[in-house]
Amino acid sequence: MVSVAELGTAKKNTWCPGCGNFAVLQAFKSVVSRLGLEPWEVVVVTGIGCHGKIGDYLALNSFHTIHGRVLPLATGIKLANPRLTVVGFAGDGDAYAIGIGHLPHAARRNVDLTYVVHDNKVFGLTTGQATPTTPLGMRTRSTPFGTPEEPINPIAAVLAMGATFVARAFSGDLRHLEEVLERALRHRGFAFVDVLQPCYTFYDTYGYYRERVYKLEDDGHDPSDWNEAMRRAREEEVTGGERIPIGVFYQVDRPTLLDRLPHLSGVPLVDRPPRVDVAGLLERFR
Repeated sequence: MVSVAELGTAKKNTWCPGCGNFAVLQAFKSVVSRLGLEPWEVVVVTGIGCHGKIGDYLALNSFHTIHGRVLPLATGIKLANPRLTVVGFAGDGDAYAIGIGHLPHAARRNVDLTYVVHDNKVFGLTTGQATPTTPLGMRTRSTPFGTPEEPINPIAAVLAMGATFVARAFSGDLRHLEEVLERALRHRGFAFVDVLQPCYTFYDTYGYYRERVYKLEDDGHDPSDWNEAMRRAREEEVTGGERIPIGVFYQVDRPTLLDRLPHLSGVPLVDRPPRVDVAGLLERFR
């Protein structure tokens, strides 16, 4: 079993001091170690944004993709080699703006992977512009007079998309974050985790969240009840932000995409010999 220390790298960390990304990184390393996963059994896919540097700080297979394309790449990796544990990391701008078109399809297909969104509600890497989750009226570099749009509700949206595992965590509660991530990685199917991850430089919400978050498991929530999960997903809006639930909103067992593609069963694609000789075709493009 690989240790948490062995999962680190010598790469200099350039996140801002106090960034919530540190907690996500530490929690993920702890879960990989706890689950007994070896480095070669895990693939991390990252998008564009501050979160994307997480691949540099993990001694695991990783792929840093273009903006918004974490899910299609992660899906392809899982289909090619189902033996791998595939985890996608994205920011709220990466996931809910340019990349949101991929989210409903990963959810409805029930691709067997985990999707962790670092939701700090700003584009931190490019100095704090507004994202789809930025609160209404908030002044940012791109909205000096306040955002004119209502923010999206990621939990409610992904529940409506048909995801089989929907959760939220807070980077200010490391132990609970680890518990949520472990449950997500153990889930067979599409596991979605929205992490309330304050941007200490451009939008410090640590105090705000600490006063308002509560754990669903401490409040008797039944994660098998979709209707109740949707009600809880809207609680922040209904209470004017006074109560913000974290934990697993919904979890259900359902056939995965691979289960419904019998021609991909058996020997993984990565181990199958090529059926078509493309050498001649490739030669034409030299």
